[in-house]
This record gives sequence, structure tokens and C-alpha cells, in this order.
Amino acid sequence: MPPIPGSGLAKGLAVTLRTMTKKTVTAQYPDTQPELPPRSRGVIGLFEENCTVCMLCARECPDWCIYIDSHKETVPPAAPGGRERSRNVLDRFAIDFSLCMYCGICIEVCPFDALFWSPEFEYAETDIHELTHERDKLREWMWTVPEPPALDPGAEEPKEIAAARKTADKLATQQAQQAQQAQQAQQAQQAPQAQQSEEGGTP
Repeated sequence: MPPIPGSGLAKGLAVTLRTMTKKTVTAQYPDTQPELPPRSRGVIGLFEENCTVCMLCARECPDWCIYIDSHKETVPPAAPGGRERSRNVLDRFAIDFSLCMYCGICIEVCPFDALFWSPEFEYAETDIHELTHERDKLREWMWTVPEPPALDPGAEEPKEIAAARKTADKLATQQAQQAQQAQQAQQAQQAPQAQQSEEGGTP
């Protein structure tokens, strides 16, 4: 059946009329903060303790907007006779948000979970040079990162948790066996003493 002439125009006008009759809602920003989705890409927070200065985020960044400086320190041996080790110490971690295109590659490639998306978006500056934020500011944004969503109940357990639980169960079993062996040894030591006391007490 061919379409009725003017039906498209009628549908469009109907949508317009429905929209005109609805009450408009204006978000009173900044008095009322918007409710952002949990995976909003605002800024990047830095969890400095997890950073090993592997430079992977800086190398993979397509805009080259991550600046990292570090130096090496010698760590004394953990045990006597051991070898000294060297480790990287973070001196500077900065992100130029005037260049960042919020692709999230740096967060995805970080092998130690040192970078996270924060929903913060109020970081505008009057000077473009002030959009390069250092690690102190990135650390402040880290505390605004929302908690990760709960896992699907039917999802497979992460390998890290499964390995940790297996190790904990094995350790608990070993401790239980050691406690049982210690109890048996104590009972074996107490049995001859009790027998001797009984023999000494009989007339």
C-alpha cells in the first residue's frame, strides 16, 4: 500500500506537539551537580604507590601528553649476604590535558593499575599552560574515582582471587595438620606421665 501523502509531515508535527506540551527541565548548574554515568571520562587520577615508572603509558600515548621523570635508587639486600637491587623512583608524573584526547589507552596499558578515570570535569583554566597538571593534582583526583561495579554473579572468578584462595586454603590445611600433630605429640608425652602416677598411687 503506497504511503499517504503528507503522513511524514503529520508524524513530525505530532512529535513536535508532544515535545511542546512537556515541561522543560533546566539543570541549575553549578548549584546542582549533574549525575554522571559511572564510566564517565573526566580526568585521569594517579595512584602513585602502584606506579613502577615502566613508561608504558607515556610510550603508548598517541598525543605524547604524559611527562614522566625518575631516578634510580639502590635498595639494600633484604637478607644478609644478598645482592643490592636498584629500583626506579618517581620524580614527576604530569599530564597535559590541553593535548589529551581522552582515549584511555594509558589506563588500559598500565600493567599495575596506577591510572584510573575520575568523573571530575571542573578543571578549566584561563591559561592553556596551566592545563598541565602534576602528580599532586592527579593524586587528589584519585580519591574521586568511583568504586568498580560488582561482578556478574555468573561470571568466572578472577584467576588472581582463585590463586590467592587456593594458597590460603593450603596454608590453613598445613596449619591445621601442624596443630593436630602438636596435640598428638603432647598427648603422647602426657600418657606415660599419667601411667606412672597411677602406678605410684596403687598400694
